[in-house]
Amino acid sequence: MNVVLAVKQYISKMIEDSGPGMKVLLMDKETTGIVSMVYTQSEILQKEVYLFERIDSANREVMKHLKAICFLRPTKENVDYLIQELRRPKYSIYFIYFSNVISKSDVKSLAEADEQEVVAEVQEFYGDYIAVNPHLFSLNILGCCQGRNWDPAQLSRTTQGLTALLLSLKKCPMIRYQLSSEAAKRLAECVKQVITKEYELFEFRRTEVPPLLLILDRCDDAITPLLNQWTYQAMVHELLGINNNRIDLSRVPGISKDLREVVLSAENDEFYANNMYLNFAEIGSNIKNLMEDFQKKKPKEQQKLESIADMKAFVENYPQFKKMSGTVSKHVTVVGELSRLVGERNLLEVSEVEQELACQNDHSSALQNVKRLLQNPKVTECDAARLVMLYALHYERHSSNSLPGLMMDLRNKGVSEKYRKVTTFILVEYGGKRVRGSDLFSPKDAVAITKQFLKGLKGIENVYTQHQPFLHETLDHLIKGKLKENLYPYLGPSTLRDRPQDIIVFVIGGATYEEALTVYNLNRTTPGVRIVLGGTTVHNTKSFLEEVLSSGLHGRSKESSQVTSRSASRR
Repeated sequence: MNVVLAVKQYISKMIEDSGPGMKVLLMDKETTGIVSMVYTQSEILQKEVYLFERIDSANREVMKHLKAICFLRPTKENVDYLIQELRRPKYSIYFIYFSNVISKSDVKSLAEADEQEVVAEVQEFYGDYIAVNPHLFSLNILGCCQGRNWDPAQLSRTTQGLTALLLSLKKCPMIRYQLSSEAAKRLAECVKQVITKEYELFEFRRTEVPPLLLILDRCDDAITPLLNQWTYQAMVHELLGINNNRIDLSRVPGISKDLREVVLSAENDEFYANNMYLNFAEIGSNIKNLMEDFQKKKPKEQQKLESIADMKAFVENYPQFKKMSGTVSKHVTVVGELSRLVGERNLLEVSEVEQELACQNDHSSALQNVKRLLQNPKVTECDAARLVMLYALHYERHSSNSLPGLMMDLRNKGVSEKYRKVTTFILVEYGGKRVRGSDLFSPKDAVAITKQFLKGLKGIENVYTQHQPFLHETLDHLIKGKLKENLYPYLGPSTLRDRPQDIIVFVIGGATYEEALTVYNLNRTTPGVRIVLGGTTVHNTKSFLEEVLSSGLHGRSKESSQVTSRSASRR
């Protein structure tokens, strides 16, 4: 189960099926992003695709010497654009591929518009999602719910993306969902409806143990997206932001023009592929080795090109040298900027306290450390707010809860009303104890308590990476056949009692790179089990807080703080 490979194979097949000759790739805004995640422009150029165009671009030239490969989402808007295109074709022949199921009526409309008979093919290729890593996909949707309920347009898009994912991986799964989330149940029902309606598409060879789709809600774990990260990919997203593999470095002091935007893709960057899951200290050491290796291979300034053989060797090695030079300068710049931000924002100290809030149960120490950091001028308003949010989530019902005092400290620090507002209602309205279907903080049984005690005795290898997402525990129970049906029921009758082997997890409200790391490690260490993780988006703290704000729950933030006060006083 490799989502990058699944999308890549679709695109390769589109290009190959159009035969030899010069081609244009005609896409929409979303499919442009889908293609760019798995192929570089230079790779596609090698396949005789010489032009990349948007279907909604008004000023395209007529180029009858080119074949058109159209890769589009099956939206009404795109069908309308195609109808206009076919009435006045700009290219010699059209191979049309939709990224999802297209209705018979839309196909009929396209056939009627094709008066000049330029359409060679119309097919469905189910690459209707962003393939981030081999085991991670996203739909790039921010703000999918209004309150506890789906935004109807986003529910439709999510259902399409998730069913396309299943079709691309050739899986017809049993479905389980988080019972405490109405949104999870609704999405499960919508996916099931599509599988039932399009049953012929889902007629795959049956496996002994059917695959499983598990639908979760971000509300069940609001801790994970609030934590600073210390592995390379996750850290880049947290501090710089990753958007379809692109990193905006334009705000970096003294940045050169050619490094204002860089691409980090494990498919085309060996250093990134080897380091994306390593921690920051290891990356620093590996950057040093990369630079030393580069210095050895650097062409000597005094190199004499005395013979044809010398010149030939130089020309052959130069592209590889140039690529390595680009890789070195890109990663040195990115790691340098991460290092600068860590120092500027005092993130080592901030992260240590975050981990204490997420993983330990010493209220007095946690409160003292949070108050101390709120007084530190280097701590940004976002970091200050997230410390208070973590405190609010952990010590919501503690007898000595001091949230009102911390809120006053945030105000005194000059933290904006937006951050203060999200801090007050994240507790009860979004991810508080009343909302969660699970307990994020208290061990459930003697075994869990013993594990925690032993971990403490051994000492923690890295104080900055103590936290494990709640997803780890959920998947561990699922793999062992111990995930409780009263908390995660099956949709419809279930005969499945064997431990699942192929698992697709989808998080409504967004997954995180920390959870992707958990899935990567489980895939590596659990023979016979293959897990793919997806979400409406992939969050860092900033986008998660936007998700929470856009939910509309903050409309009742005043009431939330009153409820919080009452629940604290009852304890």
